[in-house]
Amino acid sequence: MAGFFTWLWDWLLWMFWATEMDVAIVGLQNAGKTSLVRVLAGNEFTVDTVPTVAFNKREVKKGHVSIKCWDLGGQPRYRSMWERYCRGVNAILFVVDAADKDAIPVAREELHNLMDRPTLNAIPLLVLGNKSDLPNKLSVDELIDQLDLKSIVRREISCYGISAKEETNLEAVLQWLVARSGK
Repeated sequence: MAGFFTWLWDWLLWMFWATEMDVAIVGLQNAGKTSLVRVLAGNEFTVDTVPTVAFNKREVKKGHVSIKCWDLGGQPRYRSMWERYCRGVNAILFVVDAADKDAIPVAREELHNLMDRPTLNAIPLLVLGNKSDLPNKLSVDELIDQLDLKSIVRREISCYGISAKEETNLEAVLQWLVARSGK
């Protein structure tokens, strides 16, 4: 009987106090954006993820918060679309392959180009150094330095090391998002 009351309470919370939020997930190709969204949505990690064409939309539920995730393609031809999908979202997640040091300069340039857009001022930014399970990955401090995050202004910024494959730090990512759902 206790299970019924728990279900009823959860249902009432969802019906009357549910919060929805939109999140744009951007980053270079092969950073692990789609894998991250799949795992956050409760699906298993797969090695053979197909590159995203334009965008995918997935919904992730965490407590009473429904998070619409716009997973945007990271190939050069899709990067000009990022701003359009980032306008008006509650948060922007920028995913970086922390083990691909050669891609960091391009990631830094694309991130700063996006953050310089006036239409995106004040939108919180969460930078995720994915693939933290791999050897020779950059630490969070190295990511902050090499992506020059301290020079980005007009918004709240956080940076976490994660692994979509090992599900490392994903609960912290969800908590960060849920904390910004009411803003």
